[in-house]
Amino acid sequence: MPSKRTIVTISDMKKRWLKSYTKRHNISMAEAIRRGIARLKASHGSTAYLKIVNDTKGIWSKGDGLKFQERLRSEWEA
Repeated sequence: MPSKRTIVTISDMKKRWLKSYTKRHNISMAEAIRRGIARLKASHGSTAYLKIVNDTKGIWSKGDGLKFQERLRSEWEA
């Protein structure tokens, strides 16, 4: 996958923290930033999932949903 260089400006305090973190974990600053971006992206995905769950919760109006599931699944075992 092609990559692009990006210049990021951070405070001296954050740069010192990042340098300390990368030394403790024996990784480059670039790798630490890539990992941070990956975690941010993953958390955004779960935020979107939770929004969908919240937006659709309670829309089943045909009785007890658990009983409905159990009835359907019992057909699989027959």
